[in-house]
Amino acid sequence: MPPRLKALRLATSLLSRSHASPITPFLAPFLLPTQQRSASILSALSDNKGAYSKNIRKGRGPSSGKGKTAGRGQKGQHAHGKVPAGFQGGQTPLEITTPVRGRNKYNPFKVEMSSVNLDRIQSWIDQGRLDPSKPITMKELHKSRCLHGVKRHGVKVLARNADQLKTAINLIVSRCSEQAIARIEAVGGSVTTRFYSPTSIRRVLRGDSHPAISLQADAELLARAVNPAKLGKAVVAPLQAAIEAPDTPEEVKIAAMKAVLAKVGERYKYRLPDATSRKDIEYYRDPAHRGYLSWTVKEGENASLFFKPPGEAKDRKKQLAKKAAAKATADNRLF
Repeated sequence: MPPRLKALRLATSLLSRSHASPITPFLAPFLLPTQQRSASILSALSDNKGAYSKNIRKGRGPSSGKGKTAGRGQKGQHAHGKVPAGFQGGQTPLEITTPVRGRNKYNPFKVEMSSVNLDRIQSWIDQGRLDPSKPITMKELHKSRCLHGVKRHGVKVLARNADQLKTAINLIVSRCSEQAIARIEAVGGSVTTRFYSPTSIRRVLRGDSHPAISLQADAELLARAVNPAKLGKAVVAPLQAAIEAPDTPEEVKIAAMKAVLAKVGERYKYRLPDATSRKDIEYYRDPAHRGYLSWTVKEGENASLFFKPPGEAKDRKKQLAKKAAAKATADNRLF
């Protein structure tokens, strides 16, 4: 720290004395104030440690820390040129000679679902934690803590201690086992399986998407899944009346469905997606799985997208004969 001037020290001592001399009031305007800061403090100002980092300047001399060989070391392939990422010197890569096998191997086609059994659902109903008068979806199962988290492909219902289920329930989940479907329908309930993407599951649990209604849902699913308290009885009542009356015109039913879908679009932030891959579409088209797309399968067809009725299959020999005749006719033409 640079030494202060003697005159400044003298002025400071004069102002700080309680028994000032008679000339002090006259000298005060010309003297400096008591508190002074050294110029060396201003020159030492700096940012907090770690607030920023300097760029590494390779090959800019020894003071940069990366001078001379620029951090590459001496000689060798890495010093003389570039080496592709993952290059192992030309040998057979280790991921080929010693691949990952067993449970830790990554499988992109693996289906991961959270399982819940019928005995646990009945226990939650007995405790009053699930309301059997309303549709039971993954959102209700998660909110009531019947499920502790939902995996990336949804919820599958299994049939452990199926005889304990005594209450008729309306279940809407990703998948359901054959024994569980049989037991739920035996006590007067219903099961509907529908598609959920990993993103849509998070949105359903947050309340940003409806847990069951999408564009490809049929009228029966709409009537079972809607909540009149949230969407309004004026919107839901026409659809329920159209389903209960067997002679309702198709135009009236479609208009009621459109009104419900429009109200759902206003109420929720995101639309629930439908199945797009062939594997998912065929699964939810199967009536045995109680899929929500089973209404698209006509009588006499199966869930496969490649199904062709026997009457539409054409004789291959007739096709070949017709092609040969057309080719022969084309060869005989002059122009």
